Amino acid sequence: MRRLPQLATATFGAAEDHSFVSRQPVSLGEKHDALRALLSCPTGAIGSADLTDLAVVRSGFPEPIADDVFYNGFTSERSFGSHSYFIRHPNGNWLVESPRYLEPLARRFADLGGIAYIFLSHRDDVADAAKYAARFGARRVIHRRELAAQPDAEIVIDGADDQRIGDEFTLIPTPGHTAGHCVLHYRQFLFTGDHLWWDRDDQRLGASRDYCWWSWEEQVRSLARLLPLEFEWLLPGHGERVHLPQVAMQEKLRELVERVS
Repeated sequence: MRRLPQLATATFGAAEDHSFVSRQPVSLGEKHDALRALLSCPTGAIGSADLTDLAVVRSGFPEPIADDVFYNGFTSERSFGSHSYFIRHPNGNWLVESPRYLEPLARRFADLGGIAYIFLSHRDDVADAAKYAARFGARRVIHRRELAAQPDAEIVIDGADDQRIGDEFTLIPTPGHTAGHCVLHYRQFLFTGDHLWWDRDDQRLGASRDYCWWSWEEQVRSLARLLPLEFEWLLPGHGERVHLPQVAMQEKLRELVERVS
């Protein structure tokens, strides 16, 4: 699986195990996007001779995606560079996975109303969730089979059944990548952790047997379990996000299930 970048795709490409500069940024927009990627790199591996706009770029996170859903940037090496998201909701805001803990980012979350819940899809992507939970009094949500990563989590999911929190958030156990992996369904958004993602090169949804740490057979069954869902945005922990009409998204998911079955 190639971990394609979500940011500055005109500048950065990806090989099997690393990203690289495919073309130097030229326009102001490309330079701005490249600085966003620099800030978000989990290992600090991106350098630049011109950092004059860095403060402006930093203030752009979390970055709006659609309908009060944001991309946080500032990925963490502790979660292997996993992407994280923020949902602003009248009944309490959600952090989906965790970025690095940075006080400027925490202040932005506070400006948006704080954090009530932190959804953690599985053990790999917890990063600094405990720090954000302590700062905001947030309740961390994780499956019991992943609990070793956050043993003092406030909401522990058991079993294989879908579980609702409030009227609009559904946690769906999707074992495979790990034993207790879950995804989160919210309105037209599906937050998929390491379960599936968008493959930009092949223009299709993807999942990886090579990066499945527990059971590929279970992961295939878990993919099929998502077929009845209605969603237009797929927001993964790793890989690229995608926005497609609902019918097209369901067809892409059906094609993936057929391909890996």
